[in-house]
Amino acid sequence: MDLHLKNKVILVTGAASGLGRSIARLLAEEGAKVAVNYRSRREAADSLAEEIRTRCGTPALAVHADISSETEVHAMFETLEQQLGPIDAAVNNAAYCAYPQCSDLTLDEFRKCLDVNLQGVFLVCRETVQRLRGRQSPGNIVNISSQAALRASQNGKTAYDMTKAGILGFTRSLALDTAKDKILVNAVLPGLMHTELIAADYNANPEKYSKRAPLGRLGQTEEIAQVAVFLCSDRASYMTGATVDVSGGLALH
Repeated sequence: MDLHLKNKVILVTGAASGLGRSIARLLAEEGAKVAVNYRSRREAADSLAEEIRTRCGTPALAVHADISSETEVHAMFETLEQQLGPIDAAVNNAAYCAYPQCSDLTLDEFRKCLDVNLQGVFLVCRETVQRLRGRQSPGNIVNISSQAALRASQNGKTAYDMTKAGILGFTRSLALDTAKDKILVNAVLPGLMHTELIAADYNANPEKYSKRAPLGRLGQTEEIAQVAVFLCSDRASYMTGATVDVSGGLALH
């Protein structure tokens, strides 16, 4: 199926690793021009952009920004539009996880979680909508939430779970606000994924993770990325305000 993404300019935040990297790669395979956002992993972002240009033959740009900063988000959009063209879609993938349980969570850690996971998503969405409306163009926004937004984390990541639930409410509200502009806003609900963050623990005790999902295994980042890429396309033209469960049955939503 042709997703009609050729030459579309799409931003992926937190794209230097994990799910974001897989989303960026699959978008490029569909012919999109991809802006690979990073905050600290410059070498990984540069390497991915070069890989995309070489392997897919499509333009790609590694672009720095702390998405919790209004100034840096605006500058990121200026840079990517100057080098790739006007924005068509954005995938809000960047996230921060504060691990302590509520009773042990410092206010600074709590605020950092809110700054990245909620404020950052808001700033990227606002900038995307402003630019799409400015040229009266349709577009797509995909917000990456988590099954923890519905089920909560077993290890008590309360701030993270709260922000991921907040993303779902924001997605629905923004979808209503932008429907008249044909700017479609949807969310993806990933389950447990095989990423660098859990690789060592998973290798030491794979059953700890695999037995939690009804499908009996961790998801691969490419499996979740395929859904995000679909939601960036006009093949999802009658979807907005939706939450798509890609959790291997963990969320059952």
